[in-house]
Amino acid sequence: MRRACIARAWRAGSFESSPIPRGLDHIVHAVHDLDAAGDVYARLGFTVGARNRHPWGTQNRIVQFAGVFIELLGIGEPALIRAAGPREFSFGAFTADFLARHEGLAMLVLEGKGAADDAQAFRAAGIGDFAVFDFEREGKRPDGAPVRVAFSLAFARDPLAPQTGFFTCQQHYPENFWNPVFQQHANTVTGVAGVVFVAENPADHHVFFKAFAGVSDLQASSTGVTLATPRGEIQVMEPLAYTQHFGVAPPDVAGGMRLAAIRFAVRDQAAAHAALGGNAIERSGKRVVGPQAAHGAALVFEGA
Repeated sequence: MRRACIARAWRAGSFESSPIPRGLDHIVHAVHDLDAAGDVYARLGFTVGARNRHPWGTQNRIVQFAGVFIELLGIGEPALIRAAGPREFSFGAFTADFLARHEGLAMLVLEGKGAADDAQAFRAAGIGDFAVFDFEREGKRPDGAPVRVAFSLAFARDPLAPQTGFFTCQQHYPENFWNPVFQQHANTVTGVAGVVFVAENPADHHVFFKAFAGVSDLQASSTGVTLATPRGEIQVMEPLAYTQHFGVAPPDVAGGMRLAAIRFAVRDQAAAHAALGGNAIERSGKRVVGPQAAHGAALVFEGA
């Protein structure tokens, strides 16, 4: 009953959208074995960063492109995980709960224009009432030299997608994080063209995404909805349409909408084909590495 009421309210436009356009910043791929997942990405032709530690129990490795990255995330120190307090989002607890069910794409992160403003916009739109979260950690340059990186995060929530995290990320020392050396990949991937969600009723989520991404341009079709952000598309497809389009099984959406696939833009299809080897299937001019091979995610390689 509650789900139906929320869906009707969103379809009726009861929640206002933010006017601030936000492009893709990063996608969190939660995995049981961080090094094994890093090896999979490396074998597919990606440059994969070293392991980083978070004080709340998770650890990550980064696959970076210009302006956007993939965060491979796993549990490193379970004893440090704590439950979320009032108006908090606990990365450790969320990741542990997600991995207790499955591996795969767990969070979508958009670029932050200012964490306090984003949090206020999400509150006004009725898609979140979380406190801003600030943290920093040590990063490393290609030569191994340590650098300081710091972030401020503003969270949103789609009640019809409880297994997916949503937030914006404002970087305070971007010059210490982004590095062209890490953005060179043997498969010639130049960036993320978009992400693909799967939901039983894609239209139930369009108002949330318009508020979260701060965009009003939306295309609807018989297979789902698509929003164009300043950096990459957000698509929501029905399960059957997803399988027909990508040739792989969709995630289980009995518990709500799930983030299923990353679409990569490829500069040189021949180089990508050589890097992917026999790990990908051909589908409508795309090469798709399925969730069984890629720790619960579908990785889609298409022309830039």
